[in-house]
Amino acid sequence: MAQAKKKTAAKKAAAKKTATRSTKKSVVKKSATKKVAAKSTKKSVVKKSAAKKVAAKSTKKSVVKKPAAKKVAAKARKAPRTVAKKGASNKGPSNATLKAMHLKMLRIRRFEERAGKLMEDGKVPGALHLYVGQEAVASGVMQHLSNEDWITSTHRGHGHLVAKGGEFKPMFAELFGRSTGYCNGKGGSMHISNMDLGMLGANGIVGGGPPIAMGAAFSNQFKGNKNVSIAFFGDGASNEGSVHEAANMAALYKLPCVFVCENNGYGEYTPQADHQAIVDVADRASGYGMPGVICDGMDVMAVYEAAGEAIERARSGGGPTLLECKTYRYYDHVGIRGMGLTYRTDEEVEAWKKKDAINSFEKRLIQLGVMSRKQLDALDAAIGEELEEAIQYASDSPYPTPDQLLEDVYYVKGA
Repeated sequence: MAQAKKKTAAKKAAAKKTATRSTKKSVVKKSATKKVAAKSTKKSVVKKSAAKKVAAKSTKKSVVKKPAAKKVAAKARKAPRTVAKKGASNKGPSNATLKAMHLKMLRIRRFEERAGKLMEDGKVPGALHLYVGQEAVASGVMQHLSNEDWITSTHRGHGHLVAKGGEFKPMFAELFGRSTGYCNGKGGSMHISNMDLGMLGANGIVGGGPPIAMGAAFSNQFKGNKNVSIAFFGDGASNEGSVHEAANMAALYKLPCVFVCENNGYGEYTPQADHQAIVDVADRASGYGMPGVICDGMDVMAVYEAAGEAIERARSGGGPTLLECKTYRYYDHVGIRGMGLTYRTDEEVEAWKKKDAINSFEKRLIQLGVMSRKQLDALDAAIGEELEEAIQYASDSPYPTPDQLLEDVYYVKGA
């Protein structure tokens, strides 16, 4: 009996030890579980904290981006008016570029003055829409282009062709309707063109050029050749549906095209304020989905810099730009004296002439030591002699013959 009691007591003691160990293990497990839970909670807290920091950084970045975008937009609307000094950094145009732009402007001015006088004297058939006063626009834009880049012009297109490299002899021959003209005497003033120079033509239809330029840009993009096309048009044409359609498609496909609005303040004889409710045509750019830039069209350097940025953007695949150049035409809508309509005052014309692009640029060239007054006068005289030779050449050239009527309907490159 005593042994049996001892065995029973031993068993109870062993059971107690086992229970104690089991309890300790569960306590350890619970403690470990609590530690794991605590670690997990810490991790989630850390993650949430990190997430908050990332969110804060992201918010800061978005806040930073907004004013930066505003600055870019504001900067784009300022007309740059700086000229690189002689020996300045490579950022500015070289002296050769400055001389080239001056030469373009002066050649346009003298050609148009002479052509206008010939029209007034009845020696040139039809009507001429002269570009006098707007020379800085064509010259500043065209300085960035090669013969592989395309342009479309307007009814006021002589200046565009001269700036693109047009020669006086075939130009005057075309105005005279002679077979030695750029279009063999069949195009005349409002349809003058030269494919070898990348001039797709002047256009008698208001707003007719932009769709053609857009099509040329589509071709360039398809070929991947990095060439651009420029569409010139006026403030009056900016109201035409063809311009809106061309701009919309160019923006949609990010075509390498620049829309250059030469805002001279009048749609024929109608002041801008009487044919549209806006002051700046460039404001319409946001509706198309492209940048809108305004520059001083009476300052060739302002045009050169603004056009340079827009053309580079187009070449690099950034899409089109609407560049508005505020400018002015000195002569009437047609010819020099025009129809004698009193839609603007003499005082207004004279005020704009005080801003003349050629006179102001020549003063800057002299100040910078790029050209002297003597050199400028000699250049002007040489252009005058070239003009007289071209007029004589045109006068002596034959008219196209009836059997040539259907020739040149299509252009064949290299033919």
